[in-house]
Amino acid sequence: MGLRMSGMDKIVKKKTWTAGRLTALGLGIVFVSLVLYKLLWGDFSTKLNVESARISTAKVIRDDFQEFIPITGNVLPIETVFLDAVEGGVVERIYAEEGQNVEAGDTLLRLGNTGLLLSILQQETQLFEQVNNLRNTKLAMEEKRISLEEQLLEIDYQLQEQRDLFDRNQQLADHKVIAEEEFERIRYRLDYLTRRKHLAVQSYRQDSIFRTQQIRQLEGSLSRMEATMEVVQQRLEDLVVRAPIAGQLTSLTMEIGELKTQGQRLGQIDKLDRYKVRASIDEHYIRRVFPGQEGEFELSGDSFRLVVHKVYPEVLNGSFEVDLMFSDLVPEDIRRGQTFHIKLALGRLVEALLIPRGGFFQQTGGKWIFVLQAGGEVAVKRPIRLGRQNTQHYEVLEGLEPGETVIVSSYENYGDIDKLVLKQQ
Repeated sequence: MGLRMSGMDKIVKKKTWTAGRLTALGLGIVFVSLVLYKLLWGDFSTKLNVESARISTAKVIRDDFQEFIPITGNVLPIETVFLDAVEGGVVERIYAEEGQNVEAGDTLLRLGNTGLLLSILQQETQLFEQVNNLRNTKLAMEEKRISLEEQLLEIDYQLQEQRDLFDRNQQLADHKVIAEEEFERIRYRLDYLTRRKHLAVQSYRQDSIFRTQQIRQLEGSLSRMEATMEVVQQRLEDLVVRAPIAGQLTSLTMEIGELKTQGQRLGQIDKLDRYKVRASIDEHYIRRVFPGQEGEFELSGDSFRLVVHKVYPEVLNGSFEVDLMFSDLVPEDIRRGQTFHIKLALGRLVEALLIPRGGFFQQTGGKWIFVLQAGGEVAVKRPIRLGRQNTQHYEVLEGLEPGETVIVSSYENYGDIDKLVLKQQ
């Protein structure tokens, strides 16, 4: 049986967007939007709640800055002379004590060395023998000179007699008073004596030249031997140790009867009218420390200034040494070995952006820091770059602006946290 529709009946279409569906769609869009916002612009940084009382903060400031480093120096006398054994021996007598003030030339101790004494006596004996031999040689040469002069004088005398005889007999021979043979003998005799004198003069001259050279050599040998004897005698005198300068005998460690070898350290004398300070500095600064740089330290409420006098170039165990001199005032009752904590300036006074030194540097190495945001309730991690430093401040090169507040206390418990939420206790 079929159905029939009356004229009053209408076909009703079903609605697609109902109020419930619209509400659900709206909520879905809002949810998706929130998720997308969270994904795109949300804060995924790690946070840590920190009590404000447990941190230290400081302002970033622009102020005068001078780089200096802390060093520790020890007081030393301006001059120290070490006493070493020039000659070895047994300590026979000690004339001075440690801590005693001595004058230059004062006898400090005496060493005994029997073997050295016998050796020196033998050398002296040999030297005396050689000196005597040389002197005898010189005397023999002088005697020979005198002998040659006597011979020359005798030849001159005979020649003069023969010349006179020849002159007298020549007149007689001219008048045929004497035989010609006798006159010829007189002539031959005169010629002989003349030639003999000529040879004697040549011999004397050669002998004089040779003798002069020999005497010069002998005198040089004698001088050298006498000098050698002085050195030998000095070895004996070196067994007596004397003070080379006036000062305080700060070290003299030995006992009677103790054997000291040649070159062994016996003690030292300090000149105490002036002092210097010797400090050890990390080798990192070796290219930045020069003579003329100034340092400063405080003692008993007073400030004292020092100037770098000498830089030792040798590096040992990662450090090098410098000597500093007092530029004006010297502390009263200063003592050898006293320690001073000195601030050594490495540069001139300049204007720079600064933050105080703090424990944060140990964990960050100066590469980042927590900066407080407006309101002071949150501190955000920010990369920075630090430059020079002194005992009070770091120089800021990048990452901070004047007036900003940073956390300078230790970051030991913060790990990889990006934000600190500061809570009041």
